[in-house]
Amino acid sequence: MLSMQLMNDLRRVDLNLLVILDALLSEQHVTRAAERLHLSQPAVSHALARLRDLLGDPLLVRQGGALVPTARALELVAPLAEALAQVQALLASNRFDPASAKRRFRVAMSDYSAAIFLPGLVRTLRREAPGIDLQIIQASREGMVDGILNGDLDLAAGVFPDRPAELHSTPLFEEHYTCLVDRDSLPASGILDLSTYLSRPHVLLEMRGSGTPEIERALTAIRERRHVAISLPHWGVAPQLIQGTDLILTVSSRGLLDIDHQQLLTVPPPFHIPSFAFELAWHARRGGDSGLQWLMARVLGVLHA
Repeated sequence: MLSMQLMNDLRRVDLNLLVILDALLSEQHVTRAAERLHLSQPAVSHALARLRDLLGDPLLVRQGGALVPTARALELVAPLAEALAQVQALLASNRFDPASAKRRFRVAMSDYSAAIFLPGLVRTLRREAPGIDLQIIQASREGMVDGILNGDLDLAAGVFPDRPAELHSTPLFEEHYTCLVDRDSLPASGILDLSTYLSRPHVLLEMRGSGTPEIERALTAIRERRHVAISLPHWGVAPQLIQGTDLILTVSSRGLLDIDHQQLLTVPPPFHIPSFAFELAWHARRGGDSGLQWLMARVLGVLHA
């Protein structure tokens, strides 16, 4: 039973205000929040004024040319996302109708995973669910986990070996590492042996705070280290750095499907690097979201078509 105080509090709150607050805290910009919600800028500004009065806090304050959330606003991010997800699950029909649905999903992925399944997924959405919008976000592994936990992300595609209990996941595919070299840089034997691997400079693909710990752990296991000459966060340009150089790129094999095989060569690493599961992760509280489950099924469908 609801207490009288709670009933009185609920009478003061328009649930639409919470949706607007979620957009404002995510965008930290009145105009962008208005565009995201398909509302006018004055309407969002008026809602922000009501929220400030209701919560007794400015929520967003201007610093220079930007709006910055207050400490109180930051405290609200996670519980607000969870409350909205629960309300959406409560009000939504158990049956998700993709043809008529109007939703925006926030999905984190690298350009590696985007190249593998995003084009096929977008074609599927335009054909089956034209009212579904995607916001693709690039983040480190840690950033993806944090984004799911605090409600900023609906899904994340990546590798999550030490995910917290609140994160659920489903494997997309099993992946292994391979080395990319320039054909002319291989020894006369045509084999990339361990001595050559360790003596040559390397390209490291990493997002800030992420890196590729699997490779470094495998080298540590054999008490060896490599010299990283170039570190960058972009998958797309990495193979071009190898052509015409003595550099070596050690990466997930699916990221090298479209390379120039006339000048570039993929060879096995000269030491054991364990394979790994590439996964799709979401928050446990979203398990009953039929729309999210539909989207995940479409990702799997694209990969296994």
